[in-house]
Amino acid sequence: MIGDEESQTPFQYPFYDADKSTGVFKKWEVVKYPRGKVVYLSSNEVICRSPLLIPGVAILPNGLLAVFYGLCLFYLFLGIGIVSEVFMAGIEKITSQTTIYKVTNDQGEVIKTKKVTVWNPTIANLTLMALGSSAPEILLSCIETSGGLGGCPGELGASTIVGSAAFNLLVISAVSIYAVNESTDDNPERDESVPKGVKKIYDMGVFTVTAFSSIFAYVWMWIVLIDQSVSPFEAWLTFLFFFILIGSAFGMDKYKAMQTERERLLKGV
Repeated sequence: MIGDEESQTPFQYPFYDADKSTGVFKKWEVVKYPRGKVVYLSSNEVICRSPLLIPGVAILPNGLLAVFYGLCLFYLFLGIGIVSEVFMAGIEKITSQTTIYKVTNDQGEVIKTKKVTVWNPTIANLTLMALGSSAPEILLSCIETSGGLGGCPGELGASTIVGSAAFNLLVISAVSIYAVNESTDDNPERDESVPKGVKKIYDMGVFTVTAFSSIFAYVWMWIVLIDQSVSPFEAWLTFLFFFILIGSAFGMDKYKAMQTERERLLKGV
């Protein structure tokens, strides 16, 4: 028996039992085209007509679909991991570039050479390194936003970015601190003024700026979304905050460098 389009009565087919008891599909939808119509059947409460789905999969058992989609997600995560690793390797190659800086005396003679990095480490960490580590979330948010322009924005992209930032702030920081102990602290450039296995923040100024910005980002997001809408002014102001963060962190980094150079001159090194 086929359901009536006007009354929206359920479909029943003798060759397939959707809910294993009555043979009734929970949801169905008819889409008319110039040359005919397509009937979508689903054993779920909502019909998904995504172009990424294979036609007819919605009538398969949920357990089979769960296994199939789980394998697909694993395959996609594996691909994202490989691409992200290659992307990060390229960014590390860019940020690790060095150049030879010549130190001259008053007569213009070169007295020594010094190898310095082309990229400022603070700027590299806040821009290229952050872009590389968060590329999957950023691309997901951009794809979802561009695909739903003019309509209600989706929750997946924003939730992914917020969840990733919270995970990095809480879990990654905790694991990074816990992973260093006396047996693994064998960096030849480590600070000898602190005991082995103890991590020390080299630049409290940059750390304070980035830590404050991380917390402020959540507070600002709550302020913006308290009225369930985002105005163009709020969007541009949020974008401006990023450059304020970079400028503030760069300023603190330069201040630390000047302070270190002053201490070196006072010691006569």
